[in-house]
Parts: sequence; C-alpha cells; structure tokens
Amino acid sequence: MSRSSKPACPAPATRFIDGYLSYLLARASHVVYSEFHAQVQAAGLSQLEWRLLATLSDGDGLTIGELAREILAQQPTLTKLVQRMEKAGWVRRGEDPADARRTLVFETAQGRATVAALLAQAKAHEDLLLQGFSERDVTALKKILRTLISRGDEA
Repeated sequence: MSRSSKPACPAPATRFIDGYLSYLLARASHVVYSEFHAQVQAAGLSQLEWRLLATLSDGDGLTIGELAREILAQQPTLTKLVQRMEKAGWVRRGEDPADARRTLVFETAQGRATVAALLAQAKAHEDLLLQGFSERDVTALKKILRTLISRGDEA
C-alpha cells in the first residue's frame, strides 16, 4: 500500500451521502478495516475473534454484555464465540470479585500471545493511515469519535 505524505483533499460534497456523517463513518471504517483484514486472517482469527482479543488485551475482564457492546456483536453470537475461544484456550471465564453473580471473560496467556503481534501490526497500520495528518488533527478526530460513541452508549 502506498500513501503520499499528504492526504488528498476531498472534493466538496455533491451528493447527499458525500456529506452524510453516518455514511462517511461507515465507509471510512470499511476502508480502514479491509486493509487490515488480511493480517487478521493470516493470524488465523476471524474479525470477531480479533476484536474480542484486542478488547481484552489490557487484562481487564468484561461481561458478555459489555463485550457484545464493545465488539459490535449480538449477545447470543458472542456467547457461542466465547465458548469456542475458551475451548481453544484463548479466553477464560471467571467470577467477578465485586459481584459473584456476574461472570467475566478474560484473555489467557495463549490469547495474549495470539494477538500480540496483531496489536503491533494494527498500530503500525493506523500510523500509516494517519501519515500526513498533524498530531492535533488525529487527537481531535479520536476525541470526536469517542464523543459520538459515548453519546450512542448513553441513548
């Protein structure tokens, strides 16, 4: 993939979708992930397995509901995925120390080893995509995206 040092200046919006935020976000997400997807597949992971392991990579356990929201999956689908990944040794379920009624999902050492190289590749891919943008612009973009996500979580 070759990128110029400066991002191309987009043409002014002429069609509705060219200026529609939802469309632009979806399209940008598709472009960004489709370039990285081959690396995820080469590591032997599905898109949902990658998202789950990346989400759990900080070591904190999450409930199935929290994970479903974070990785954009339906709870029943995620429950089956966690069961498969637990059998593969990538995740484990454990009791929530704060509430014994809740079960948390944690990444295992094998899961961390499986996703470690991908995390570095994802960061390098992001750096390449954002080449030519100022640190200020990147920070502003991520802040705006986090704010939009939090507004959706509140709804």
